[in-house]
Amino acid sequence: MTAGVITTVEREIKLRFDSPSTARDAVDALGATPTRARRLQDDRLLDWADGNLRRRRCTLRVRIENGVSALTFKGPPQPGLMKVREEIETEITDGRGLLQVFEQIGLIVWFRYQKYREEFVRDHVVIAIDETPVGTFVELEGSEAGITQFAGALGRSSDDYIVDSYRGLFLKLRDECDLPTTNNMVFD
Repeated sequence: MTAGVITTVEREIKLRFDSPSTARDAVDALGATPTRARRLQDDRLLDWADGNLRRRRCTLRVRIENGVSALTFKGPPQPGLMKVREEIETEITDGRGLLQVFEQIGLIVWFRYQKYREEFVRDHVVIAIDETPVGTFVELEGSEAGITQFAGALGRSSDDYIVDSYRGLFLKLRDECDLPTTNNMVFD
């Protein structure tokens, strides 16, 4: 592991877009600065067999992307218009190896999901374009005022805010469209 654990209070929303190009055009119009190029994020959520973390509405995630991995704990979301929760994250050198260690101590991967993400920043708001198997989303992360400002600049209001997780969105789409039962949201 590398040194450095980052603890923050994460505040975010998602906004649905029709396509990656529509989302990219909208983000470009904001004048945001690109910070991270498009790449595949392969995420695995872990829990004990008894579902302790899920019952507490907490998340333990191992993310693998471009040879770099991160371990993240997210506390339960606070009620509100935006998703707000504690986040503790550290970079790790070998995500697959850490998954093996976790499995040996009894943690299980209960959900795996993938997305292509590219990131931008403007006025301390991180703007991410997420291409997922269940659609395209722009995620805004930052202060409440910054999120509200950029959501408005994207032509959206608080009625458009999505605070559900990608797993929640996946399950809704799977059930609404009577898709084959699968527990993971991954690209074919």
